[in-house]
Amino acid sequence: MDKSKTLKKINAFGNNTMVESIGIEITDFGDDYICGKMPVDHRTVQPFGLLHGGASAALAETLGSIAGGMVLNDDSKTVVGVEINCNHLRSVRNGWVHGKATPIKVGRNIHVWNIDIKNDDEKMVAVSRLTLAVIDKK
Repeated sequence: MDKSKTLKKINAFGNNTMVESIGIEITDFGDDYICGKMPVDHRTVQPFGLLHGGASAALAETLGSIAGGMVLNDDSKTVVGVEINCNHLRSVRNGWVHGKATPIKVGRNIHVWNIDIKNDDEKMVAVSRLTLAVIDKK
């Protein structure tokens, strides 16, 4: 597998979606993780100039959902988010935030993913847990 081609394909999948609109980019992946980044700029801050909690949750759900889809071994199945929580631990005013999704449980019907989000200094900004349901593609 050519990792750079796969990353281009994954990132192109987000074209014309919220993922593209807020600048999320997938940067790396492996057998048990996926990483991405998001800018802290006018698209992702709240009125007081701090990273918006909803933007952090969007990064977390994006990473976990892509990861969940990538581990499926059945082309007739896909994943959808059914629950997400996000604890905001540190504010960010500029730069980038970097997320890494790792599996807690990958089952036949349910996946649970942990997503850590850090700032450019690798300090924890948020931690999130995403539950995905495995469903039939329509």
